[in-house]
Amino acid sequence: MPKIEPKYNRILLKLSGEALTGEADYGIDPKVLDRMAVEVGQLVGLGVQVGLVIGGGNLFRGALLHAAGMERVTGDHMGMLATVMNALAMRDALERANIPTRVMSAIQMSGVVEHYDRRTAIRHLNAGDVVIFSAGTGNPFFTTDSAACLRGIEIDADLILKATKVDGVYSADPETDADAEKFDRLTYDEVLDKKLEVMDLTAICLSRDHQIPIKVFNMTRPGALLDNIMGKPDGTLIE
Repeated sequence: MPKIEPKYNRILLKLSGEALTGEADYGIDPKVLDRMAVEVGQLVGLGVQVGLVIGGGNLFRGALLHAAGMERVTGDHMGMLATVMNALAMRDALERANIPTRVMSAIQMSGVVEHYDRRTAIRHLNAGDVVIFSAGTGNPFFTTDSAACLRGIEIDADLILKATKVDGVYSADPETDADAEKFDRLTYDEVLDKKLEVMDLTAICLSRDHQIPIKVFNMTRPGALLDNIMGKPDGTLIE
């Protein structure tokens, strides 16, 4: 039987915080964590090096409080802490599945998680550990999408995978527009010109300038992550 060879050797997986809520509106669903741990474990078993960035929207939504008068920087700092909480929960699920995992934070949290250092992160990845990058970029005004692209570039990932609840990028919201067209492939400039809400402009421009491809796919479909790593047609490829 021929050996299964993944198309990508090192990837950066971006999960939204909302993806962790499952069917609820808030918080963390342990069943979702366990399922994601299994899917990530399949990649590790194939020798794929996995970096993870998780948003914090399931625990804190800074935009709502900012609209109510909270200072933006304060809200962003609170959002960074929410991503650390999600990272700790994901590490726990991965380690219960016997997958060695490191959490690194862009802000110092001695005694809780490691402080982010690029060279150390790459050593962890080379050793076969999953590395979860938390606290965004460590700076306000930058989204976790931008953090994912930045970390992907820094660790020299072959691909950035953005996990969503739809099976790719559409011309409009497929849940509200029956005529929405799905794109199988796009260029970075097409995403910018069409103003497609895939990631924020900073994230797309970073990826374009450093020529790192982005794959948008539906993480809720069992086996989707493995399919994308194997190069099977799925989702939308931006390059």
